[in-house]
Amino acid sequence: MNLPVFVSGWLLALGQNGNSRPNIVFIMTDDHAAHAISAYGSKINTTPHIDQLAKEGMRLDRCFVTNSICTPSRAAILTGKYSHKNGVPVFNRFDGSQQTVAKLLQSAGYHTGMFGKWHLGSDPTGFDQWKILPGQGNYHDPVFYTATKKKKESGYCTDLITDFSIDFLEKRPTDKPFFLMCHHKAPHRDWQPRADKKAKWANKTVPLPETFDDDYSSRSDAAREATMRVADHLTANDVKLKPPEGLMGRDLKIWKYQRYMQDYLACVESVDDNIGRLMEHLDKKGLKENTLVIYTSDQGFFLGDHGWYDKRFMYEESLRMPFIARWPGKVKAGASSGDMVLNVDFAPTFLAAAGLPVPEDMQGKNSLGVLGGKAPQDWRTEMYYRYYHYPHDHRVQPHLGIRTLTHKLIHFNKIDQWELYDLTTDPGEMKNLIHEPNQEAKFKELKGRMLKLKKDLGDEDQFADKPPAAGVDGMPKNR
Repeated sequence: MNLPVFVSGWLLALGQNGNSRPNIVFIMTDDHAAHAISAYGSKINTTPHIDQLAKEGMRLDRCFVTNSICTPSRAAILTGKYSHKNGVPVFNRFDGSQQTVAKLLQSAGYHTGMFGKWHLGSDPTGFDQWKILPGQGNYHDPVFYTATKKKKESGYCTDLITDFSIDFLEKRPTDKPFFLMCHHKAPHRDWQPRADKKAKWANKTVPLPETFDDDYSSRSDAAREATMRVADHLTANDVKLKPPEGLMGRDLKIWKYQRYMQDYLACVESVDDNIGRLMEHLDKKGLKENTLVIYTSDQGFFLGDHGWYDKRFMYEESLRMPFIARWPGKVKAGASSGDMVLNVDFAPTFLAAAGLPVPEDMQGKNSLGVLGGKAPQDWRTEMYYRYYHYPHDHRVQPHLGIRTLTHKLIHFNKIDQWELYDLTTDPGEMKNLIHEPNQEAKFKELKGRMLKLKKDLGDEDQFADKPPAAGVDGMPKNR
């Protein structure tokens, strides 16, 4: 293998001592909202194993996705680039020939593995071993693909993905550090728990979120158009039971919410159990001290918040990703941080942890300083967001926006409508201030900052009018 010059030089300087470099375990779930984790203050469930990671490491409270949808987020994580630069704004095919963090780590001598949900249309590249679900895959007895075959596996998907990850650790070459991506399908729709977890949650009553009855009265037309309301758009396949006869109106909405959340949280519980199982394996094998462990989700999710399920919008529940990091001696135990970290930062951070230089074309930043409790003085205080996928899957209008430490401005560009929120006084984003006369200066300020971010990041509206057609230009059914 011909290594990049900067990698070759770095290896020579290191003396190719693989054991001095940290292992990296990246655990990612699908659609797991931070507010369904007790370490983040969940009022609806407990997650003891994820909480244990938080006790032994750091919890990020402002970790955000740059395009809240599964495939684009995964592409951003791999490349360290925004959707308009990595070519994946919607559910289109990922060009696996481009530079990724996995390729760079592999070239530098890491043993690399990827197991679970891939959902990028093309086969994984940069991995010594991989086994992925076809598309979303199934919860029960799922099919998995490798480079040479497909096989239906017997068991529950979350358990199987953990099994494959542990097997990878058991059989790895011990003279190399490893990079493991353990990507769970759960708790993605249509929320099919393992039988024991389903039974456990079947009769539980889940508290309603404070914004459950949002009527969207101060919002743009985008909120009213979106087809992801718990009351109206959950299907019979989602709720899996026939509603009691005569149930109507808000009572029916609450019944659907309970069915949705019972299954969602039962799926989350299996994830939490399996994180405990994987951490136990690392600890028993003496790998804890020299391993950076990350737990995250590919984006946030609405858990009845604003009456919705799904994600896509730039509102907090969808925008915020859980992010917990454990690295003994490097990440302070029991710490939390309000510094702003984005999914495009993950790749640069992994490279920096491995002692590798970050390529200049990566747009994300190395966040090791944040994880070490000492963010650089010039660390970001605002972030740029852009969503493209319309009208398919829930009719969420395309939009772009800026989130600062205190405010959020959103522009639904196709309908040319704006929303402005003061997050200090209105964390639930219930009062759109865009028409308030005393907010004109703030609007102009934020609009200017948003447009500057857009320009600085090289967003020249590459996909604004015609994003690549999902399922047409290369998202094969088997990937």
